Amino acid sequence: MALSFYDPPDRSTLAAVTVRKAVRMPSSASRLAIAGVAGVVLATGAVVPAAAATPQTVTPVSAVPLLAAKKNATTSAKERKRVDSVKTPKLGWYKCYQTAECATVRLPLDYDKPKGATTEIAVLRVKARDQKHKIGSLFLNPGGPGGSGTSIALNAPLFLSDPLLDRFDIVGVDPRGIASSENVKCFKSTKAQTQAYAGLNVAFPYGKTQEKAYIKSATTVAKACSTTGKKIAGAMSTAEVVRDMDVLRRAVGDKKLTYLGFSYGTAIGQYYANMFPDRFRALVVDGVIDPVSWTGTSKTKNQIQDERMHSADGAYKALREILQRCDKAGEKYCSFAAGDPVKNFETIAQKLRAKPLVVTDEFGTYTITYADFVGGILGSLYDVYAGESVADLSSQLWTLLAAPAATSADKAVAKKAVIERIKEARNRRPARDFPYDNGFEAFSGVMCTDGLHPKDAASWPAATAKADKRAPYFGRAWAWGSVQCARNSWTVRDEDAYTGPFNRRTAAPVLVVGSQWDPATNYEEAVSSAKLLPNSRLLSSTNWGHTAYGTSACATNAIDTYLLKATLPAKGKVCQGEVQPFTEPLEAPDKPEEMSTMRADQSKQLPPVADLIPTSILNGTR
Repeated sequence: MALSFYDPPDRSTLAAVTVRKAVRMPSSASRLAIAGVAGVVLATGAVVPAAAATPQTVTPVSAVPLLAAKKNATTSAKERKRVDSVKTPKLGWYKCYQTAECATVRLPLDYDKPKGATTEIAVLRVKARDQKHKIGSLFLNPGGPGGSGTSIALNAPLFLSDPLLDRFDIVGVDPRGIASSENVKCFKSTKAQTQAYAGLNVAFPYGKTQEKAYIKSATTVAKACSTTGKKIAGAMSTAEVVRDMDVLRRAVGDKKLTYLGFSYGTAIGQYYANMFPDRFRALVVDGVIDPVSWTGTSKTKNQIQDERMHSADGAYKALREILQRCDKAGEKYCSFAAGDPVKNFETIAQKLRAKPLVVTDEFGTYTITYADFVGGILGSLYDVYAGESVADLSSQLWTLLAAPAATSADKAVAKKAVIERIKEARNRRPARDFPYDNGFEAFSGVMCTDGLHPKDAASWPAATAKADKRAPYFGRAWAWGSVQCARNSWTVRDEDAYTGPFNRRTAAPVLVVGSQWDPATNYEEAVSSAKLLPNSRLLSSTNWGHTAYGTSACATNAIDTYLLKATLPAKGKVCQGEVQPFTEPLEAPDKPEEMSTMRADQSKQLPPVADLIPTSILNGTR
């Protein structure tokens, strides 16, 4: 799937936070990668070592005491029986990756049958640097579904603050079916999988021909996961991940869980809070999914998931704000400011809808479709430098497609920059027909099992067109990601999936963190999640990109302080993102011939147009 939506190992929330340790002192060298499902990919191609970070002193944001526990903040007898019937496993840690310890453990496939079939779960930890003063373990999850918990734990020294690394063993668990845990595998061979995925090799389908092919492939995947892959696919709900995590909490020796979850990892956190409300000491969710929106209800079961979650609305809101700020900043600060940025952006979209852009160089021919453009823009919005990234990509395509006064020299510069983006994307995301890649199946195994989805895949074209009217550009992009979950296609179910309630009072508070310009997890989801949980506190942030940790000293300190000292930020606290668009003048070359080199160099630090958002990200993965 060389240029498909789906590429989980290289695109995670981890990528969105990995170098934010350096964002406290922002520089072009700390530009972030686009967020996605698992792995570390930096837009600069470099990793900022932990030593490069500005040392951070943890000081309480406020002295707000913890809210008192209520009598009903207890784990249900049913869940106690399920997890407590499992003997605490002994983790046979062994040295791995030079800096970490690894282990695998077999846990029940069905917690109602603790002595029945099992599945293998992978665990990794990076031990606290100050073992003498260790608080316990900090469990991390980067999102997805499909993100690797072991990967984010391994790379924690690149983005977590020094106080957290000093005081906690950092623990990552690969959820069942995913990454280094026993994999869900819906096809018997790589050949069968590759043939089935043929229609998915677009950013998102546009037009009847692509829609028909996309539905055919997605339905084939759904039926395969419901048959060949059903053993694990039918036991991959978020509830099972949470049960596994509670057993592993015991296994690492913690009486209560300490947890930091990003993106879809916030669903894991909220499930845990509601299923085990008295078993955590501190729980932070950053980049929040409202679990009611995620699962759906009997009243919303015929709605496409993003009609409930409105990720597309968040992305469109962020894009509009960027284009309006670009216009206000002017050409000295924004590369796309000439004329009307909002109108010109739509002109680019119209031209690409009518006909793809084809560019060539001595090495080959490159085609950019409308869906590629939208995917590239959405990817740019995941970045803390979203403004500059969106403006530069739009400016380059405007020059090639519609700029009335563009000279041949201008077009040559823009073409070179666009091709550099495409090549950079292909270098990071090579075609991978071998070996078997289960990422899309892992993503689907969670989302389709957790949620209620419309009955018939044939309803998606009309519903996605409607979504595009609600949230231009991004409505289709987000909505198509759940088509494989149509109830007539995805028939395997997890009988022990948790569907609520999601408003239980917890013994310890939950810190809910939402970013106002998040293109994947709409800020309104954080607001509604905080309203759901009686014992929670909402921390808001004005940062750009997906998730808030590391985007300002304010947000990072607030999260760290709660994890370390159980001290909540003040009610109504809003952190200002330290990186805001169009605040610095554009660099101006001394000579015209320097422009080509300068813009090509800059483009390497920005999300490439052909670095398409995976199906799992654009269409549901967070």
